[in-house]
Amino acid sequence: MERRVYARMGEVEDRHWWFVARRRILATVLERSALLPKSARVLEAGCGTGGNLGMLSRFGPVSAFEPDEAARGNASRDIRFDIRAGALPDKVPFAGERFDLIAVLDVLEHLGDDEGALRALVERLEPGGVILVSVPAFAFLWSRHDVRHHHIRRYTRASLLAVTRAAGLEPVNAGYFNTLLFPLIVVRRMLDRLFGLAGDDDEMPTPWLNRLLGAVFAFERRLVGRVRLPFGVSLLMLARKPR
Repeated sequence: MERRVYARMGEVEDRHWWFVARRRILATVLERSALLPKSARVLEAGCGTGGNLGMLSRFGPVSAFEPDEAARGNASRDIRFDIRAGALPDKVPFAGERFDLIAVLDVLEHLGDDEGALRALVERLEPGGVILVSVPAFAFLWSRHDVRHHHIRRYTRASLLAVTRAAGLEPVNAGYFNTLLFPLIVVRRMLDRLFGLAGDDDEMPTPWLNRLLGAVFAFERRLVGRVRLPFGVSLLMLARKPR
Protein backbone atom coordinates (compact mmCIF):
# COMPACT_ATOMS: atom_id res chain seq x y z
CA MET A 1 0.00 0.00 0.00
CA GLU A 2 1.02 3.62 -0.33
CA ARG A 3 2.98 4.89 2.65
CA ARG A 4 0.33 7.46 3.57
CA VAL A 5 -2.32 4.71 3.60
CA TYR A 6 -0.36 2.79 6.26
CA ALA A 7 0.12 6.01 8.22
CA ARG A 8 -3.59 6.87 8.09
CA MET A 9 -4.51 3.32 9.07
CA GLY A 10 -2.32 3.48 12.13
CA GLU A 11 -3.98 6.75 13.17
CA VAL A 12 -7.64 5.77 12.80
CA GLU A 13 -8.15 1.99 12.93
CA ASP A 14 -8.92 1.98 16.66
CA ARG A 15 -11.91 4.32 16.17
CA HIS A 16 -12.93 4.55 12.49
CA TRP A 17 -16.39 3.00 11.97
CA TRP A 18 -15.28 0.54 9.27
CA PHE A 19 -12.40 -0.96 11.25
CA VAL A 20 -14.30 -1.08 14.55
CA ALA A 21 -17.46 -2.65 13.12
CA ARG A 22 -15.54 -5.12 10.97
CA ARG A 23 -13.67 -6.40 14.04
CA ARG A 24 -16.98 -6.95 15.84
CA ILE A 25 -18.33 -8.91 12.87
CA LEU A 26 -15.19 -11.02 12.51
CA ALA A 27 -15.12 -11.83 16.23
CA THR A 28 -18.75 -12.91 16.14
CA VAL A 29 -18.15 -15.21 13.17
CA LEU A 30 -15.19 -16.83 14.94
CA GLU A 31 -17.14 -17.29 18.17
CA ARG A 32 -20.10 -18.78 16.33
CA SER A 33 -18.51 -20.97 13.66
CA ALA A 34 -14.78 -21.57 14.09
CA LEU A 35 -14.99 -24.23 16.86
CA LEU A 36 -11.54 -23.27 18.14
CA PRO A 37 -9.82 -24.99 21.04
CA LYS A 38 -9.40 -23.08 24.27
CA SER A 39 -6.36 -20.81 24.02
CA ALA A 40 -5.98 -21.44 20.29
CA ARG A 41 -2.71 -20.55 18.59
CA VAL A 42 -3.44 -17.64 16.28
CA LEU A 43 -1.50 -16.19 13.33
CA GLU A 44 -2.34 -13.05 11.40
CA ALA A 45 -0.84 -12.95 7.90
CA GLY A 46 -0.18 -9.36 6.83
CA CYS A 47 -1.11 -7.64 10.08
CA GLY A 48 -0.48 -4.10 8.81
CA THR A 49 -0.28 -1.67 11.70
CA GLY A 50 -1.77 -4.19 14.12
CA GLY A 51 -5.38 -3.12 14.46
CA ASN A 52 -6.78 -6.67 14.51
CA LEU A 53 -4.32 -8.19 16.97
CA GLY A 54 -6.24 -7.28 20.11
CA MET A 55 -9.46 -8.78 18.78
CA LEU A 56 -7.68 -11.97 17.71
CA SER A 57 -6.04 -12.31 21.13
CA ARG A 58 -9.48 -13.09 22.59
CA PHE A 59 -9.05 -16.56 21.09
CA GLY A 60 -5.50 -17.27 22.23
CA PRO A 61 -1.86 -16.15 21.93
CA VAL A 62 -1.25 -14.23 18.69
CA SER A 63 1.69 -14.21 16.32
CA ALA A 64 1.83 -12.20 13.10
CA PHE A 65 3.94 -11.20 10.15
CA GLU A 66 4.02 -8.11 7.94
CA PRO A 67 6.25 -7.17 4.98
CA ASP A 68 6.15 -3.39 5.46
CA GLU A 69 8.80 -2.29 7.96
CA ALA A 70 7.06 0.87 9.16
CA ALA A 71 3.70 -0.84 9.62
CA ARG A 72 5.38 -3.75 11.37
CA GLY A 73 7.15 -1.34 13.71
CA ASN A 74 3.84 0.26 14.62
CA ALA A 75 2.24 -3.12 15.33
CA SER A 76 5.25 -4.25 17.38
CA ARG A 77 4.71 -1.51 19.94
CA ASP A 78 2.35 -3.94 21.69
CA ILE A 79 4.82 -6.37 23.23
CA ARG A 80 2.13 -9.02 23.82
CA PHE A 81 2.48 -10.19 20.22
CA ASP A 82 5.26 -11.98 18.34
CA ILE A 83 5.46 -10.01 15.07
CA ARG A 84 8.03 -10.87 12.44
CA ALA A 85 9.03 -9.80 8.95
CA GLY A 86 7.47 -11.97 6.27
CA ALA A 87 5.51 -11.97 3.05
CA LEU A 88 3.19 -14.24 1.09
CA PRO A 89 3.58 -16.63 -0.57
CA ASP A 90 7.31 -17.43 -0.28
CA LYS A 91 8.55 -15.72 2.88
CA VAL A 92 6.25 -16.98 5.60
CA PRO A 93 8.03 -17.10 8.99
CA PHE A 94 7.34 -19.49 11.89
CA ALA A 95 8.74 -22.52 10.05
CA GLY A 96 7.84 -25.74 11.81
CA GLU A 97 5.07 -24.12 13.86
CA ARG A 98 1.35 -24.83 13.49
CA PHE A 99 -1.64 -22.65 14.28
CA ASP A 100 -5.31 -23.30 15.02
CA LEU A 101 -6.49 -20.06 13.40
CA ILE A 102 -4.92 -17.99 10.65
CA ALA A 103 -6.46 -14.61 9.79
CA VAL A 104 -5.89 -13.17 6.30
CA LEU A 105 -7.80 -9.90 6.44
CA ASP A 106 -7.86 -7.77 3.29
CA VAL A 107 -4.58 -9.27 2.09
CA LEU A 108 -5.28 -11.64 -0.83
CA GLU A 109 -6.41 -8.81 -3.13
CA HIS A 110 -2.85 -7.41 -3.00
CA LEU A 111 -1.18 -10.62 -4.20
CA GLY A 112 -0.54 -11.90 -7.68
CA ASP A 113 -0.66 -15.52 -6.52
CA ASP A 114 -3.58 -15.68 -4.13
CA GLU A 115 -3.90 -19.46 -4.40
CA GLY A 116 -0.18 -19.90 -3.66
CA ALA A 117 -0.54 -17.60 -0.65
CA LEU A 118 -3.33 -19.72 0.81
CA ARG A 119 -1.39 -22.91 0.12
CA ALA A 120 1.59 -21.49 2.02
CA LEU A 121 -0.66 -20.72 4.99
CA VAL A 122 -2.26 -24.17 4.92
CA GLU A 123 1.23 -25.53 5.65
CA ARG A 124 1.22 -23.51 8.90
CA LEU A 125 -2.27 -24.69 9.88
CA GLU A 126 -3.08 -27.57 12.21
CA PRO A 127 -5.29 -30.29 10.68
CA GLY A 128 -8.82 -29.20 11.48
CA GLY A 129 -7.67 -25.60 11.92
CA VAL A 130 -9.42 -22.68 10.24
CA ILE A 131 -8.47 -19.76 8.04
CA LEU A 132 -10.50 -16.55 8.19
CA VAL A 133 -10.34 -14.47 5.00
CA SER A 134 -11.83 -11.09 4.12
CA VAL A 135 -11.51 -9.44 0.72
CA PRO A 136 -13.16 -6.59 -1.21
CA ALA A 137 -16.07 -7.56 -3.47
CA PHE A 138 -17.17 -6.80 -7.04
CA ALA A 139 -14.95 -5.41 -9.77
CA PHE A 140 -17.50 -2.71 -10.63
CA LEU A 141 -16.72 -1.08 -7.27
CA TRP A 142 -13.11 -0.48 -8.36
CA SER A 143 -12.07 3.07 -7.43
CA ARG A 144 -9.16 5.25 -6.37
CA HIS A 145 -9.37 3.44 -3.03
CA ASP A 146 -8.20 0.24 -4.76
CA VAL A 147 -5.42 2.10 -6.54
CA ARG A 148 -4.11 3.71 -3.35
CA HIS A 149 -4.23 0.38 -1.56
CA HIS A 150 -2.43 -1.40 -4.44
CA HIS A 151 -5.22 -3.91 -5.01
CA ILE A 152 -4.89 -6.30 -7.92
CA ARG A 153 -8.46 -7.62 -7.92
CA ARG A 154 -11.82 -7.64 -6.19
CA TYR A 155 -13.69 -10.92 -5.68
CA THR A 156 -17.07 -12.52 -6.08
CA ARG A 157 -18.29 -15.29 -3.80
CA ALA A 158 -17.70 -17.80 -6.60
CA SER A 159 -14.11 -16.67 -7.26
CA LEU A 160 -13.23 -16.70 -3.55
CA LEU A 161 -14.71 -20.18 -3.14
CA ALA A 162 -12.73 -21.38 -6.15
CA VAL A 163 -9.35 -20.16 -4.89
CA THR A 164 -10.07 -21.47 -1.38
CA ARG A 165 -10.88 -24.97 -2.62
CA ALA A 166 -7.93 -24.95 -5.03
CA ALA A 167 -5.65 -24.28 -2.05
CA GLY A 168 -6.91 -27.45 -0.34
CA LEU A 169 -9.33 -25.89 2.14
CA GLU A 170 -12.93 -26.84 2.90
CA PRO A 171 -15.20 -23.75 3.13
CA VAL A 172 -17.28 -23.58 6.30
CA ASN A 173 -19.18 -20.50 5.24
CA ALA A 174 -18.67 -17.76 2.72
CA GLY A 175 -20.69 -14.67 1.94
CA TYR A 176 -20.90 -10.96 1.47
CA PHE A 177 -20.99 -8.38 4.23
CA ASN A 178 -21.17 -4.61 4.54
CA THR A 179 -24.51 -5.04 2.81
CA LEU A 180 -26.69 -2.46 4.59
CA LEU A 181 -24.40 0.38 3.51
CA PHE A 182 -23.86 -1.08 0.02
CA PRO A 183 -26.18 1.38 -1.85
CA LEU A 184 -24.52 4.39 -0.21
CA ILE A 185 -21.04 3.12 -1.03
CA VAL A 186 -21.98 2.30 -4.64
CA VAL A 187 -23.21 5.88 -5.13
CA ARG A 188 -20.05 7.25 -3.54
CA ARG A 189 -17.82 5.15 -5.79
CA MET A 190 -19.77 6.11 -8.92
CA LEU A 191 -19.57 9.83 -8.09
CA ASP A 192 -15.85 9.48 -7.49
CA ARG A 193 -15.38 7.65 -10.78
CA LEU A 194 -17.40 10.16 -12.81
CA PHE A 195 -16.61 13.45 -11.13
CA GLY A 196 -13.81 12.90 -8.59
CA LEU A 197 -16.11 14.17 -5.83
CA ALA A 198 -15.41 11.66 -3.07
CA GLY A 199 -12.60 12.01 -0.55
CA ASP A 200 -10.52 9.19 0.93
CA ASP A 201 -12.58 6.31 2.33
CA ASP A 202 -10.39 6.13 5.43
CA GLU A 203 -10.85 9.76 6.46
CA MET A 204 -12.46 10.11 9.89
CA PRO A 205 -16.06 11.32 9.56
CA THR A 206 -17.63 13.63 12.11
CA PRO A 207 -18.24 11.85 15.44
CA TRP A 208 -22.02 11.49 15.03
CA LEU A 209 -21.67 10.09 11.51
CA ASN A 210 -18.88 7.76 12.60
CA ARG A 211 -21.13 6.35 15.34
CA LEU A 212 -24.10 5.99 12.97
CA LEU A 213 -22.15 4.22 10.22
CA GLY A 214 -20.48 1.97 12.76
CA ALA A 215 -23.80 0.98 14.32
CA VAL A 216 -25.36 0.16 10.95
CA PHE A 217 -22.36 -1.88 9.80
CA ALA A 218 -21.91 -3.68 13.13
CA PHE A 219 -25.58 -4.72 13.12
CA GLU A 220 -24.63 -7.24 10.44
CA ARG A 221 -22.87 -9.38 13.06
CA ARG A 222 -26.38 -10.69 13.80
CA LEU A 223 -26.70 -11.84 10.20
CA VAL A 224 -23.30 -12.87 8.84
CA GLY A 225 -22.84 -16.63 8.96
CA ARG A 226 -26.56 -17.17 9.59
CA VAL A 227 -28.13 -15.52 6.56
CA ARG A 228 -26.49 -15.53 3.13
CA LEU A 229 -26.50 -11.85 2.20
CA PRO A 230 -26.88 -11.45 -1.60
CA PHE A 231 -24.30 -8.68 -2.03
CA GLY A 232 -21.95 -6.46 -0.08
CA VAL A 233 -18.85 -4.30 -0.30
CA SER A 234 -16.74 -7.11 1.16
CA LEU A 235 -16.59 -10.91 1.34
CA LEU A 236 -15.91 -13.14 4.31
CA MET A 237 -14.71 -16.74 4.17
CA LEU A 238 -14.16 -19.23 6.99
CA ALA A 239 -12.49 -22.42 5.74
CA ARG A 240 -11.07 -25.50 7.44
CA LYS A 241 -8.02 -27.65 6.74
CA PRO A 242 -9.05 -31.29 6.35
CA ARG A 243 -7.99 -33.57 9.19
